[in-house]
Amino acid sequence: MNKKNRVYLAGPFFSENQIKRLDEIQKLLEANSTIGDVFRPGDDEYTAAEFGSFEWQTAVYKHDINNINNSDVVVAMLDYKIEENELEPDSGTMWECGYAVANNVPVIGVRNIKDEPLNLMLAGSLTAFFNGADSIKEIKDYDFNKLMTRYENVKVL
Repeated sequence: MNKKNRVYLAGPFFSENQIKRLDEIQKLLEANSTIGDVFRPGDDEYTAAEFGSFEWQTAVYKHDINNINNSDVVVAMLDYKIEENELEPDSGTMWECGYAVANNVPVIGVRNIKDEPLNLMLAGSLTAFFNGADSIKEIKDYDFNKLMTRYENVKVL
């Protein structure tokens, strides 16, 4: 029997393009026979308090942490404001990756920009890396039960 893994899909969702990229990753994950549930931060908003208030911040933070803890793997979209030529990954996504690794939750990285270097600490923390639009399409066939290390030829800084 094939285990169905729960994915925490990390990534920025502050613009239409960022949401579109996450939607594309989610569709690929949902087509993968080793994936069950996909959790996306921001899809299940806390509405009992005003957006940005301390209560809202605390509730959202704890909700996201609980969902990382209850996931089998984190899939992290490493693209951020690529349309604006800002190529560093989103800081919240990087924090989620670090938290996951520190708590023994494997992290899979995906990035559309193929020819940019990757930070050493981030590169070292990834179980698998899908680098570039064509590579990302292969995530639908990746075995999330085996979690084989998957390297890409990328410059590391």
